[in-house]
This record gives sequence, C-alpha cells and structure tokens, in this order.
Amino acid sequence: MAATVHRGKEAVKHVLIWMVLFFSFVPFALMLVISLKTNAQFSRNPFLPDAPRDWHWENWTTGWRTISTYVANTIVTSGAAVLLCVVIAILASYVFARYRFPGREILYYGLIVTMFLPSTVATLVTTFTLVVRLHLYNTLLALIILGAVGGQVVCVFILRQFIEEIPKELFESAEIDGAGHLRQIVSIVLPMSGPVLSTLAIMQFISNWNNLLGPLVFLRDDYKLTIPVGLMRLEGEYVKEWGQLMAGYALSSIPLVILFLFTMRLFIRGLSAGAVKG
Repeated sequence: MAATVHRGKEAVKHVLIWMVLFFSFVPFALMLVISLKTNAQFSRNPFLPDAPRDWHWENWTTGWRTISTYVANTIVTSGAAVLLCVVIAILASYVFARYRFPGREILYYGLIVTMFLPSTVATLVTTFTLVVRLHLYNTLLALIILGAVGGQVVCVFILRQFIEEIPKELFESAEIDGAGHLRQIVSIVLPMSGPVLSTLAIMQFISNWNNLLGPLVFLRDDYKLTIPVGLMRLEGEYVKEWGQLMAGYALSSIPLVILFLFTMRLFIRGLSAGAVKG
C-alpha cells in the first residue's frame, strides 16, 4: 500500500514538472518557428516548421536592425539601475540591522509601508511632474533613478534580515582591528550576503528589462527607447509581419537567457539561503 502511494506521488510530481516544462518551452519554440516564416507561411502552417530551404533569416536581420539600439539602451539603464539600487539597499540595510538610534523602527516600518502604496500607474502623474521639474524628462537617467528607487523596499527588507543573522562577533572583531563601516560592509556583509545579493540583482534586472510604462511615458526620442517600447515599433499599423516580430522578441530574450545561464548557481544559492534563514 505504501509503495503504491509513493508511486502515485512520484507520478503526480512528474506530471506537474512536465506541465511546467511544456508551458515554459513550447511558447519559446513556437516563437523561434514563427520567426523564420513569412505571413503567407504563418497563415498556412503557424505551428510546425517549414523545410530549411524555406526559412527566412532576413526576418532576424530586420528584427536586429530595428531593436539593436534599444537593446543597448536597455542594458545600460537596467544595469545602472540595478547597481544603484543594490548599493543604496546595502547601506540602508546595514544601518537598520546594525545600529539602534531614535526613530529607527519608525523609519524602517515607514519604508516597509510603501510596499502597500498604489502601483506605478496610480502615481504616474505625480512621478511625471517630479521628473519634469528635475529636468530629467527624455533622459535615460530618469529611467535609471526610477528603476533604482522602485526596487529599494524589497531589497532593504530582505537584506536587513540577512545582515541581522550575521554573528555580531565578526563585526566586533573587525572594529577592534580598526575597520570602519565601509570596510565591514566590504569584508563581512558582501561575502556572506553574496547569494541573496545576486538573486535580488537578477530579479531587479529582469524587472527593469521588462519595464514598458517608464520608457513609454518618460522618453520621447526614438533612439533613447528601450526594448519593450522598441518591440512595439515592429508591430505595423495595418499589417503585422509576424516573422519579423517574433525574431525581434527572440533577439530581445537572448541577453536574459545568457544572464540566467551564467548566474543560475548564484540564483539557486540565494533562494536556498532564503529558505534556510526565512
């Protein structure tokens, strides 16, 4: 009886895993298949690939020509936003975790309360007014600042928990050796919080990479746009070239795939550390 129950649980687990894999990879495979078709081929056979001699690689050329500038802009804005976000979050988390001062809890929980504020859409008018008054409208710096600010609360909330778990004796020994605050952060906090920092950085990078509303509202010049808005330019006003559109989507996903492949171990370690300490 126990063996039957065990086999049943294993079967259910494998079915769920295959379902997740199916819904994850089949859309990606269809995107690649469609990216090599013309509209006529797509209308005749949208799901199965054509013969290799009928593949249209010029769709990829057109897609890259359309989004290449947008890819560069997105890499710059997303990378700078993540760097700025992580640096500020580390400093703030270190202060909240290591030092007691009047009003510390009020400041911390006041910061956490902002997690429950309305979404970006609800505060869009005030944010737009602030950006204009700071003379940041139509600049990539606006996206960098807004992207960095948008991820602060979650990063501070998670990092503070990790820093509080670090033995106090390590900080005391560093102070005895004459290490200042920055030295303690570099020598103690960063090495011990590396996995969770990597996980937060990856999550923030993906969030900024997929940001559509920010570039759409705060940028005007075409050469400053990012990938989500740039991909909209591949959608024709009257006719959609599905092959070129899917090629653009495929090209825009390559940097994220490469990022995850090279940081997968750090990402998994960060999730595992969160499961142990959380």
